[in-house]
Amino acid sequence: MKMKFISAFIIAIVALASSATTYAQHERGSGEDWKKKMMSEKVAFFTVELDLTPAEAQKFWPVYNQIDKEKDEANAAVFMSYIELEKAIKEKKSEKEISSLLDKYIDALDKQGEINTKADERYRKVLPVAKVAKLYVSEEEFRRQYIRRLRNIPAGGPRR
Repeated sequence: MKMKFISAFIIAIVALASSATTYAQHERGSGEDWKKKMMSEKVAFFTVELDLTPAEAQKFWPVYNQIDKEKDEANAAVFMSYIELEKAIKEKKSEKEISSLLDKYIDALDKQGEINTKADERYRKVLPVAKVAKLYVSEEEFRRQYIRRLRNIPAGGPRR
């Protein structure tokens, strides 16, 4: 148990140091992507919250990173199809055009759902179910904390 804690602590420190470096470089205008900073913070947060063993972490992070990439692509497809649909409605396009764009939007939403279902299956192959459940709870908590921080809302502030 002590080795797991030490390993998790070291990983968290490395991730936080990387995050601080990324933030400092970003502040100097180096063009570092905010996503890299957020992912460094997420790695540190999940490492502590999930209490991953080194063996679990070795199996988990490649799976998580691939799923995260797939989710980003699916989210972009949903967003783009939504924008196209919204534009078509505002421009009063034909029923046929709007129907086609609506189908595209619904397909993109369906793909998002499929990715989530497949992600769960993949997570359960590399982590015990309790840690998979903790992952989902931790993702939501991280998302909420990040949004609060972006909005400058104190940690104990209003919740939605």
